[in-house]
Amino acid sequence: MKTIKLTLLTALAAVLSMLSTNVFAEQKKALGEWDVHYMVVGTPFLTPEVASSYGIVRSKFNALVNISVLDRTSGEAQRVNVSGNAKNLLGNTRQLTFKKVEEGDAIYYLAVLPFRDQETFRFDIDVQKGNTKQTLKFQQKMYVDE
Repeated sequence: MKTIKLTLLTALAAVLSMLSTNVFAEQKKALGEWDVHYMVVGTPFLTPEVASSYGIVRSKFNALVNISVLDRTSGEAQRVNVSGNAKNLLGNTRQLTFKKVEEGDAIYYLAVLPFRDQETFRFDIDVQKGNTKQTLKFQQKMYVDE
């Protein structure tokens, strides 16, 4: 299992380093006491083994939403509750179901989002720990890589 987790980290790092129409570099927003890192990438960039181990269906029409939350002062990964949705420009909303993945000191929250080519989504992601709640908002256009 440790090998699979290491492979996921390697795959995500590789995705960040690639420049393609359907790959977007990781981004970060400061929300309250947290730095929230986020990226949305096409699932075909995951190996079949990694995708299978996390129950992710690889498809040119699926994106992986990856959220990580770090304490702004210490840089320590935070165990939080992550929920949210993605709304396209027609107003159709898709709920995102996040799965927590812990790998050593790193914690990722992953959700799969089905999309159509050139579909734009507005994301509203709630991050909550105890009584502290912040909302990450961003917009992204999705592309199918033929």
